[in-house]
Amino acid sequence: MIPVVVESVRINLANGQRVVILKDSKIDRYLLIWVGMQESNAIALELQDQKAKRPLTVDLLKSAIDALGAEVTDISITELTDDVFFARIGLKNAAGERVELDARPSDAIGLAVRTQAPLYVEDSVLDEAAKVLPTETDDKLDVYREFVNQLFAEGERHPDA
Repeated sequence: MIPVVVESVRINLANGQRVVILKDSKIDRYLLIWVGMQESNAIALELQDQKAKRPLTVDLLKSAIDALGAEVTDISITELTDDVFFARIGLKNAAGERVELDARPSDAIGLAVRTQAPLYVEDSVLDEAAKVLPTETDDKLDVYREFVNQLFAEGERHPDA
C-alpha cells in the first residue's frame, strides 16, 4: 500500500463532473477518482475548514463511529475493476479489535479528511491508473495538456482543442 494525500477536488466547468485528486506521498503521480457532487462538496468543505449547516452523511458516519467508541485507523483504495474504484475503511472497535468496512472511495476519503486517518492506495491500483507528471527531459506542455484533457469526458471540447 502506498500512502497518498488528497491534493485537491476539481470541477469540470463544462459538465459539472467532480474529481478528487490523490497524490502519491513519495513521487509525483496522481490518482483521479470521479465522485458525485454531494461527495465532492463534503470533501472540499472539510479541506477548507468549513462546516455545513447540518451534518452531511459522512459527518453522520463519523459521529456514529465516535459514539460507538470506535476509531478510524486507515482508509484504503483497494481495487479498480471496470473503471470503478473500491475502498475499505479500517476501524478499531471499542474492544480494540480491527474491523474493515467496504465503502465507496468518495465516502471513505470524506471520512479520512475528517478524522486525519492515513489514506493508502494499493500498489496495483496506482500502477494501473495513476498519472505521472513530466520529468526534466519530458515536454512538459504536452504532458500537462494530456493530464488536463483526461479530466474531460470523451467527446467534450478539450481546453487545447
